[in-house]
Amino acid sequence: MTNRKALNDIGWSFDNSYAKLPESFFTKQDPTPVRSPELIVLNEPLAASLGLDADALKSAEGAALLAGNEIPEGAEPLAQAYAGHQFGYFTMLGDGRAILLGEQITPQGDRLDIQLKGSGRTPYSRGGDGRAALGPMLREYIISEAMHALGIPTTRSLAVVATGQPVTRERDLPGAILTRVAASHVRVGTFQYVRGAGTTEDLRALADYTLQRHYPKADLGDGANRYLVLLQEVIQRQASLIAKWQLVGFIHGVMNTDNMTLSGETIDYGPCAFMDTFDPNTVFSSIDSQGRYAYVNQPYIAAWNLARLAESLLPLLHEEEEQAVKLAEGAIGTFTDLYQAQWLAGMRAKLGIFHEEEEDESLIEDLLKMMKNHQADYTNTFRALTFDKLEDTPLNGTPELASWYERWQARLGSQQESRDQSHQLMRSSNPAVIPRNHRVEEALEAAENEGDYSVMNELLNVLSNPYAHSPEQAEYAIVPERSRPYRTFCGT
Repeated sequence: MTNRKALNDIGWSFDNSYAKLPESFFTKQDPTPVRSPELIVLNEPLAASLGLDADALKSAEGAALLAGNEIPEGAEPLAQAYAGHQFGYFTMLGDGRAILLGEQITPQGDRLDIQLKGSGRTPYSRGGDGRAALGPMLREYIISEAMHALGIPTTRSLAVVATGQPVTRERDLPGAILTRVAASHVRVGTFQYVRGAGTTEDLRALADYTLQRHYPKADLGDGANRYLVLLQEVIQRQASLIAKWQLVGFIHGVMNTDNMTLSGETIDYGPCAFMDTFDPNTVFSSIDSQGRYAYVNQPYIAAWNLARLAESLLPLLHEEEEQAVKLAEGAIGTFTDLYQAQWLAGMRAKLGIFHEEEEDESLIEDLLKMMKNHQADYTNTFRALTFDKLEDTPLNGTPELASWYERWQARLGSQQESRDQSHQLMRSSNPAVIPRNHRVEEALEAAENEGDYSVMNELLNVLSNPYAHSPEQAEYAIVPERSRPYRTFCGT
């Protein structure tokens, strides 16, 4: 028998604004119950920030709720409709294995989506079973929390619950449900869906909603084109986000338009990974055979995706199509400069440089070229420069490095800031650890094959403060030699 008091004691405070939008945007539906929910991992600091009682979530009632067997008071479960360009091809989509429970209002007054991923079939499942396997859900938990610790805007993971039911992929795998927390799940693909399937007034309702929810401080003064402002704000936020990805060597792997949020958060951790050896053409995803979403292409794909958003907004930008197109093109045209400025600022910080000089770009590009030519590890090279331990890189002893190092030192010496200040800037800009691919696989294998979660918990602890540069993190910075390229796979 369900203990309703225990459920109510968890601390939910729902106010569901998305459910008030036109009904064509979603389908109201409860999650499909599972056999025997068991809590695997709970993000207690995140729970506290949401105003939730972690101890209550650890109870049997809490596990039942996180599995979708129980619906919290105030929730209005629904599956969202959206479309998307997947590897360049347009298709109608939607939450095929996820249910949005509702929007939690935190003690700080923030509004955050609470979504169950792997919660059963929906009208958008397209023949799928609507379920998720334990490994991919734990992968999303690990990577999303690592991204948060690195200071990169991201959806977050509150919990993973085992379902007690297998899911069949190439073989039977243990099933699981992830509780995802997001500023919202409004995507470029949401706008594409409404543009194609809805009315202009539906599109206006979605755009107004997005402005109010994510850009309440945007300048919408007299005479402002509010929908052009929305597009410009999203472009700025995405330029910043993609620059942050590039600066830590993160490769998303599946940058479809349904995986680009209007909030500017990273979403969907399927075939993602972090780059070890620096190579701009690195691809990890097994399904990206053409390299569309390679590391070097991520800024270009972001601009392409944003152009699809601009196309969707055309009816709102101007009543005359030709003028609307000009406005859209002008906005999209700013992305490259915005991204480049953010990336250069981040790279300067990684090298301890405080102020802009003309020579900086060539200094950065020459370093990256050396790293590629000598197959140097991306993260560890910047870590070695931070602590002046060049012997830790394959660049050590090369004539190119000697010449480059002299230029770099002269550049640092030209600043008013001290060498100690530069060192502190580098420490706070260059992580000691990232979710190394072999470490993530180790954790997932122990969890899936042996029911051992200690490896994952230790990894999560190390990743929780990546800029600490503590002795405990040293072994997690070691990169093993690989006999073959690392590959990741889509969690569906």
